[in-house]
Amino acid sequence: MQKTLVVMALLASLHVLAQDAPWVSDARKVASSVPPKLLQVLSEEISKGGAVSAIGVCNEKAPQMAKAASEQTGWTIRRVSLRNRNPKAVPDTWERGVLEEFDRRAAAGESPASLEKAEIVTDAGKSEYRYMKALPVQQICLACHGAQETLSPEVSTKLQTLYPHDKAVGYALGQIRGAMTIRKAQ
Repeated sequence: MQKTLVVMALLASLHVLAQDAPWVSDARKVASSVPPKLLQVLSEEISKGGAVSAIGVCNEKAPQMAKAASEQTGWTIRRVSLRNRNPKAVPDTWERGVLEEFDRRAAAGESPASLEKAEIVTDAGKSEYRYMKALPVQQICLACHGAQETLSPEVSTKLQTLYPHDKAVGYALGQIRGAMTIRKAQ
């Protein structure tokens, strides 16, 4: 029993140390840089052409923005979700576990906007820095991610055309839509 408590305390200490490591600060900064830019582009597009136009931003511009940020920072950046719209946004095993943890923590009362996880993950003998930051649903998201019955017919048609296997509707304001996930070789 005593040995188990010591191991648990050591693991908790390592988690705290990982959260304070310099690479975590860098990861936070990188992960926090893309969403505001995407929201700005979405807002501009909605002003010009409505929610249907915004779908094109998430479909084309968001991956381009993530790719550009990846090239600039050296981190591999993408968005993932347990209920993905884009088939490329399926989480890997580690990301799935973190998203499920985020859901449990949010259900226990933590603010979705504050949810993050940083960890050094070793797979097949290679270590990587891994970081995820939850993406809560904002008001702007609801026109395309809200309850199915609230989506306009034009939005529903466009989504069905671009994403025939879409699972990313039915969200409410503040729920966890997914997460920014970034990684870099150690």
